[in-house]
Amino acid sequence: MKKTIYQVDAFTGEPFKGNPAAVMLGDEDISTKFMQNIAMEMNLSETAFLFPEGDNFRIRYFTPTMEVPLCGHATLSSAHIIYELGLKNPDETLFLKAKGADLAINKQDEWICMNFPKYPLRKIETPSGFQEYVGFEPVETYSSLYNWMIAIAPSETDIEHANPDFEKLIGNGMGHLVITAESKRVETDFVLRCFAPISGINEDPVTGSLHCALIPLWSNKLGKSEMNSLQLSSRSGRLRVKRVGNDRVEICGKAVTVFQAELKI
Repeated sequence: MKKTIYQVDAFTGEPFKGNPAAVMLGDEDISTKFMQNIAMEMNLSETAFLFPEGDNFRIRYFTPTMEVPLCGHATLSSAHIIYELGLKNPDETLFLKAKGADLAINKQDEWICMNFPKYPLRKIETPSGFQEYVGFEPVETYSSLYNWMIAIAPSETDIEHANPDFEKLIGNGMGHLVITAESKRVETDFVLRCFAPISGINEDPVTGSLHCALIPLWSNKLGKSEMNSLQLSSRSGRLRVKRVGNDRVEICGKAVTVFQAELKI
């Protein structure tokens, strides 16, 4: 069977912005080792593999070094390819089964909206040395699923100017770190940056899945259920987000296909 891989820029309507992910439609011949090798070869923060199951798909995500249970931008990229190839009609709900959650996805004009589970938050003490290793002293610090630490900065400027020491982050239990702050920009409620050096990703350009924790956090702080998020990486990315009931969130973004390639192996 011919194997085609697609590269998609997610959480943007412009090529070379947002967060790039690779997407590949898989079959029973693809092993976990093969998927990990492809992800290493693509050298993107995530490569997603889709396996048809009836009218829907099972999905797996790999960084260049490891498999992860859930990924927002790779889910968005995968849904974009499924709709673009006509495997689902734009008015149909798409269901993806990931290791980390069952996901329902809908297309709304240019936006693809993903229904994700809410991540729990637990307030913690800020680790000693944080200001030295990152560049500011947080107002509050939280932990969430998958060993993520979330630090709220006093201002958006602190997010922009943060310059983490990635080796120090790993050595001091901060290998999965999100920094975030309220925004004063027009049509932006909060900003963030995301660092995952322990997973082989020093800075992730746009991080959809972490909004599973950020949406309830900022919803409570701002008194809003619908918000706009801006990730302040060099590529940048915009998300429309929504709190849905007590245990779900909605994460919406645009995506654009940059290229497709046929594997020769």
